[in-house]
Amino acid sequence: MPEVKVTKEKSLAKPETPAPRLFNELFRPMFPVGRFFGLSPFAVMREFSDEMDRVFRGVVPSTETGTWSPAVDIQQSNGNLVVTAELPGLKKEEVKVELTDDALVIKGERKSEHKEEREGFYKSERSYGQFYRSIALPDGAKADQAKAELNDGVLKVSVPVPEAKKTVRQITVEEGAKTKPAAA
Repeated sequence: MPEVKVTKEKSLAKPETPAPRLFNELFRPMFPVGRFFGLSPFAVMREFSDEMDRVFRGVVPSTETGTWSPAVDIQQSNGNLVVTAELPGLKKEEVKVELTDDALVIKGERKSEHKEEREGFYKSERSYGQFYRSIALPDGAKADQAKAELNDGVLKVSVPVPEAKKTVRQITVEEGAKTKPAAA
């Protein structure tokens, strides 16, 4: 039998494209819905705000120069809504706390200047930044009894709010119908 020589030539046809990726693989990182279950509405909004800041960082030019946003913790305990904001290096004169009918507003401006001089070396750094945080207040918040305190760069604002009424209803557990074991 005669020998047959086989050679491979490059095809001019388009190479096969890989199968499209699954929806979860494409969109799950953008919409991490599962991590929000079990969080308070305030925590969900904070997570959403942080995620939006991350997504648009550097994309949308700021109309103001030097804006920044301090970290804020919000919790409700002992009949008070307690808001804690990290404002390192700020004095009480540089911070304004305002209450509207439906929101707590924390705003101010930080200015920092650092100079260092040594033999043959001069270093000067400046940082400026305005901040504005608005936190929604629950219905019935008593704005006239609010208190604000700044200690070592940590602002703590306490606003009395009515306790949410919790209705507890006990449900009796009944025994289900017993099933017979299947015959072998």
